[in-house]
Amino acid sequence: MAYIVALATIISTFLGGLFAIRFKDKLHLILGFSAGAVIAVALFDLLPESLELTSGAFDIKTITLLIACGFSFYLILDRFFSIHAHDDDKCKNPSHSSKLSATALIFHSLLDGIGIGLAFKVSPAVGSVVAAAVLAHDFSDGINTVGIILKNKGGQKRALYWLIADSLAPAIGVVATIFFTVSMTSLGLILAVFTGFFLYIGASDLIPESHHQHPTYWTTFATILGMAVLYGAIHLAG
Repeated sequence: MAYIVALATIISTFLGGLFAIRFKDKLHLILGFSAGAVIAVALFDLLPESLELTSGAFDIKTITLLIACGFSFYLILDRFFSIHAHDDDKCKNPSHSSKLSATALIFHSLLDGIGIGLAFKVSPAVGSVVAAAVLAHDFSDGINTVGIILKNKGGQKRALYWLIADSLAPAIGVVATIFFTVSMTSLGLILAVFTGFFLYIGASDLIPESHHQHPTYWTTFATILGMAVLYGAIHLAG
């Protein structure tokens, strides 16, 4: 069953990315939606899962500290390595500014797969619940990955490469759980750090870029819509 779910995550993520490529002329709206979706994943998926998995072992102060550490770590990488604190038109390699954000999304997808595999080891029922939550935002994961690459002028070909990597990541995560086991508490701590990562990506990267050349009401609407859609999908899946 876990392997069927892994295949479904590949299809869902890839379709989301193709959607973003097909409508790249509406990139500001896609970025706005992606910003809301990334923030929603952090607040409505990663954070609750982290709190639930670490319940009884770590208090909420520890979790919020890890979130702050994740946010700060990403901020430091951004500032010191000029991830997007530069003019894209003057950058000799504009695609490099998207690599860290896309890699974070891919690693998140890998953790999704690990979560599915570990959950099915607990029981089919638990695995099905986790899988439903993952599938609920995989389509958006594909949109987010492609949106970040296209935003930095990476081009369709480069965006497709990153999309393939993001699509395969959950399946790799599922298969990887055959060879190792991570405690649910440890997984919860990792998710807390990624909550900080995603809050930074959404608030400090995607939202400003979605308004950079199109400061319209529609981009704001797209951001709120992204949050609402992901909230609804995660709520229904849960």
